[in-house]
Amino acid sequence: MPWQLDGDDLTLVLQVQPGAARSAWAGPYGGEALRLRLAAPAVDGRANRACVAFLAKCLGVPKSNVTILRGEHARRKVVRIAGVSADRVTSLRNQWQD
Repeated sequence: MPWQLDGDDLTLVLQVQPGAARSAWAGPYGGEALRLRLAAPAVDGRANRACVAFLAKCLGVPKSNVTILRGEHARRKVVRIAGVSADRVTSLRNQWQD
């Protein structure tokens, strides 16, 4: 499963596509990750900063609550978001599965 909710901490496995026309969820990636398109290029950490900002905005948390656990220099990332409500995750699951 590409996401796991543990209390109010959400862990996501992402397959990130930097340099897209716009930042948006792009559905599942083979059942093992969620595809995320980012408008920022993968240069000088811009895609990572865009990833953090996008997730914080989508999940309604401060950017400081979003941590890239693994994959800082890769397209496959494991990210933890603290302080996420179960209701928010439920509403976003529809976007993840499109």
